[in-house]
Amino acid sequence: MVRFLEWDASVFSKTSKSVLVILVMFSAPLGGCFGNSTQIPDSSNLEVSKDMLLSGEFQAIELKANLDLSVFVPYLILDPETGYVQNSTVIDLKNNEEVDLVILVPPRVENLLLMIGEIGRIHWPIRSFSESWSSWESRGGGSGGDSQGAVRIVDENITYDTVEVREGIFPDSVYLKWIDSTRPMIVSVEEGGVHSSGIVNGKIVYETLFELTDPTVTLDPIDGRAGYYDRWAGQGNPAYEDAALFLIDEFESFGLDVVGHRFEFTDIFGNQNPESYNICAYKWGEVFVNEWLVFGAHFDVAPPANLVLLDPHVTGIRTYGTRVGAYDNSAGTAMVLETAKVLSEVNSRRTMVFCLWSGEEGGKRGSDYWTDYYVREDNPDVTITNYINLDMAGVNWPGGGGAPHGDPDPQIDEDGYPKDAEVWPMRVYIGPGPNHDKLDQPGMVGLSNWIGSDALGLEEQLGTLVGVNYSVDTWKTDVWLDMDRPEIIVYEDTTARSDHASFQDNLGTVTIGFGGLVDGYWCYHQTCDTLEEMEQWMDTTGKNYGEENTGVANVINSLDMITWWALLTFFHCDEVPIINAL
Repeated sequence: MVRFLEWDASVFSKTSKSVLVILVMFSAPLGGCFGNSTQIPDSSNLEVSKDMLLSGEFQAIELKANLDLSVFVPYLILDPETGYVQNSTVIDLKNNEEVDLVILVPPRVENLLLMIGEIGRIHWPIRSFSESWSSWESRGGGSGGDSQGAVRIVDENITYDTVEVREGIFPDSVYLKWIDSTRPMIVSVEEGGVHSSGIVNGKIVYETLFELTDPTVTLDPIDGRAGYYDRWAGQGNPAYEDAALFLIDEFESFGLDVVGHRFEFTDIFGNQNPESYNICAYKWGEVFVNEWLVFGAHFDVAPPANLVLLDPHVTGIRTYGTRVGAYDNSAGTAMVLETAKVLSEVNSRRTMVFCLWSGEEGGKRGSDYWTDYYVREDNPDVTITNYINLDMAGVNWPGGGGAPHGDPDPQIDEDGYPKDAEVWPMRVYIGPGPNHDKLDQPGMVGLSNWIGSDALGLEEQLGTLVGVNYSVDTWKTDVWLDMDRPEIIVYEDTTARSDHASFQDNLGTVTIGFGGLVDGYWCYHQTCDTLEEMEQWMDTTGKNYGEENTGVANVINSLDMITWWALLTFFHCDEVPIINAL
């Protein structure tokens, strides 16, 4: 397993790619060797059964050696005995020996890297957390000498050895072998085809989002729509109850144990308040049943103020409330549903819980009462190891650059952006992080960068924000601007505006969340928060900046990126939870 224990802030800077190809050096390995071979193996001594892999799939390959060697596989693999997903392994192969291996091929890269060394090797070079394997190779990473390395750990309780990242290793050189990968397109590029395949993908999440927000008028007596409108949380709202039944049916169809959690509470004045009604689905862990890893998104939408819903495009002013809540938060709901579908078929060490919360818009009531009462009081033996929050996704990079209702012919600045444009970063927010000027949770920050920089192909867009020597009030904006506005920002948030706050405050759990544009989105908490509106904001065709893509393609790209990030985070945290460092 690759554990992320310590991380130097110097890895935050973007690594520029060199055009040089590394020269692999011959030197005595720190790990020693065994066997009867005195020849140092190279890439020609390892045969791989496939020369093209399918990105985003679990795929079986056969590795065969024609010389005694070790091979380091720095990707998620499937343990054939347990069915658990494991991060990285080192395998010894004697001459003419072969092994079958199932790799989760990263979804958004075009090749995979294997390292070859002498048989029995212990120490291996490894990339920094915020660079891709390609950049690592280009700067000579395989030639050894970096202070960070991966140490092989023999574990007799699992099928494959694991590895651990450590400082002060200085591994010697290795040979590298690349395997190409491709992601098939199920539909056209304009329809999101680039992200339309894999065990989970943006296209299928988009289809679930469409189902939730379908505007087709029907004879449904509850909301009159084909989708699930008017999901205002509170006791007795038939539209919310109808939506809850839909969620229960979906989760049960995946074979999960589903519980509807209802909570009523009394405010400080002694008044009885409407209930919170969460839908949670459970798949029980096979090793640590009382350690729960939770995915969550709120399913409720912002209720109308004074029972009046006005379209700001018509009135020119913003009020409050929505019927649809496509961005906030049908998008997060769709991602949780599709992730639950995939993970329901995967064995896990820890219990998986998929919760769709109510009452987030009214003050995080659903998640607050689930953590405080159901976990702390009713299940005191349970530990929530980590929490993954999905709230508001799909109006962010790669669709940034200006709103569709703005100037159709903007003035372009020297960087190729409209002078009055809003650049919309995608946010990866981590906590608890009360200190803006240092990292409070380096393990989760390191893992997020490790996943984003390579498996998701986001190295060039990625930036990690730390507010050293910045104002406590404006540090996030100031750091972002000074870093030349990275499109993907990883940061520890000193405030929490969504359900992850309940896990941090009530349980001290390390959380990670994903989202896009918040207050700058014109239709945030408005009746115009529809899927069609999201597509308009994300449309970059015919623009004088950025890459041209339809709004549909960019929304699907965003949903794909975030869903995969959450899924890969789960696999890592199921193997090694990230504990609160404070």
